[in-house]
Amino acid sequence: MGAPATPRLHVVWCPKYRRRVLGGRVAVRLRELIEQKAAEKGWEITALEVMPDHVHLFVKRDPKASASYVANPFKGFTSSVLREEFPHLKSRMPTLWSSSFFVASVGAVSADTVEKYINTQWERPWTKKQKEGNA
Repeated sequence: MGAPATPRLHVVWCPKYRRRVLGGRVAVRLRELIEQKAAEKGWEITALEVMPDHVHLFVKRDPKASASYVANPFKGFTSSVLREEFPHLKSRMPTLWSSSFFVASVGAVSADTVEKYINTQWERPWTKKQKEGNA
């Protein structure tokens, strides 16, 4: 038996009121900020998809890091920077992110399934039209 697999978390969070504000330049910048925060924490992003009204993140993290310890830095950091760089996010919403988030710990058996699910978000029929509209 080898060393235990690095624990991974599937994290999902949404803008306040599930507003569809994560498109175009905002989505590009959000991806950069998430990657920056992961690198700063020493976490590895396995999959990341920014949808117009939510974010999917699949991340390898230190086993001692709790779910909230992983989710909250991404949400806090990205909210602060995005609202500063994109003033329309301040004027339309009291806060960028909803206070809630979804987190599931994922074992090695289902890791491929979660990664495929995240990486195929734009392939669903109802999201293909949305992506074409954002291009």
